[in-house]
Amino acid sequence: MAEVTDKRLILLITCMSAFITPFLSSSINIALVSIGKEFPGTDEIMLGWVVTAFLLSAAIFVVPFGRIADIFGRRKFFIAGLGVIVVSSFLCFISNSVPVLVASRAIEGFGAAMIFGTAMAILTAAYPAKERGKVLGINMAVTYTGLSLGPVLGGLITQYLGWRYIYGGIMVFALIITLLAYLLIKDEWRYPETEKFDLPGTALYTVMLFSLMYGLTEVPGAHGFALIALGLLIMIVFFWWELRNKNPILKVSVLRKNTVFMFSNLAALINYSATFAVSFLLSFYLQYIRGYDYQTAGIILIAAPIIQAVFSPLTGRLSDKVEPRVVASAGMGLCVLGLALFALLTPETPLILVIGGLAFIGLGFALFSSPNTSAIMGSVEKRDLGVASGMVSTMRLIGQVMSLGIAMLLFSLYMGRIELIPGPNPALMSSIQTAFIVFAVLCVLGLIASVMRGDLRKKEVPVPAAPQKH
Repeated sequence: MAEVTDKRLILLITCMSAFITPFLSSSINIALVSIGKEFPGTDEIMLGWVVTAFLLSAAIFVVPFGRIADIFGRRKFFIAGLGVIVVSSFLCFISNSVPVLVASRAIEGFGAAMIFGTAMAILTAAYPAKERGKVLGINMAVTYTGLSLGPVLGGLITQYLGWRYIYGGIMVFALIITLLAYLLIKDEWRYPETEKFDLPGTALYTVMLFSLMYGLTEVPGAHGFALIALGLLIMIVFFWWELRNKNPILKVSVLRKNTVFMFSNLAALINYSATFAVSFLLSFYLQYIRGYDYQTAGIILIAAPIIQAVFSPLTGRLSDKVEPRVVASAGMGLCVLGLALFALLTPETPLILVIGGLAFIGLGFALFSSPNTSAIMGSVEKRDLGVASGMVSTMRLIGQVMSLGIAMLLFSLYMGRIELIPGPNPALMSSIQTAFIVFAVLCVLGLIASVMRGDLRKKEVPVPAAPQKH
């Protein structure tokens, strides 16, 4: 009975932590206008960095922290990450300028990386393989709940208390989780036999990812393309180094030999790249082209995350019984249908079709995400769960930045830097249609990657038995 209770406590605490980051991400988007008004003279690029600084920091550090946690203890790093969230949220709360807020958000991303790199690994290690899909589905449902409640609660908090209290609330919530984790989680899940930490690989990985992600935010400027080129060059050096290192930060050999792990991560990267900017694009469509007010547009857009939250636990359980490749690929196919439907949008498209497209994507992502994550976490040995957890988060974060980068690039190509006003705007409509065509094509490629991964069940069966014989 104690074992069941311990597992449930771990599920509760990791789910509470899973709520924080999506809530911070979706709620602060609502507050950007309020922040700009409080600090006059702040341009849209600087306000955009309030969001981007968090994503950049989290993506850069999540894989290194996953490996460090494998060596020194996942519990320690999970609790430390929650502590960083507490401190950084307080710094956001007392920020006296936008640059200070951006720096505080970067620290917040640093803490989020420590949580990303450990929470999923802790949850996966605590539950047997036959229950993995179910608990990961519950965890994903909480994530989507945070994503869904962010705009609603963030808007209410900003309107009645002010944007700072978004961070004040998260500070208190994270402090509660920190105390619960410290008092109730006893296991450390430490694998010191991984030995030396790969410092040169970490440095290459950090510069590579920063160059690629920062470059994407600066495209179509020349320096944006230069940074992307630098990032790709460093990527070649990074993979060369990792293949020759005995204790790599990222086991490239696993990527080469483990088709389930490799193609599942590739599918995740493509899926996030194709779907993350959907609400961003539709918010422009609904408000500027269709003329809906903020509240109406927000109510329409929460359709997808609500469906994700409702169906993720069910699809997680389904992947415990049915091969994850089948379930995840079906989900990717539904995402293709939803994106293709949005590619046909016009100013006169019936609202029911917009909601229908969101329903396709919401259900598709619910079918894809939990089984795909289960396939990734189930395809590696326990000693590598921290890195696998970090890879899941890295694919998500890079995909999110790539998705926004593609949307902003198309906006720049079709419209340039002009002020948007409500009403007919053929250039905006064309850029939105083109973006959805690009995303639909990307999702088809993701569907191919998902199908090509192979069966997890065939890989999982021999893994537990082999080490026990030695």
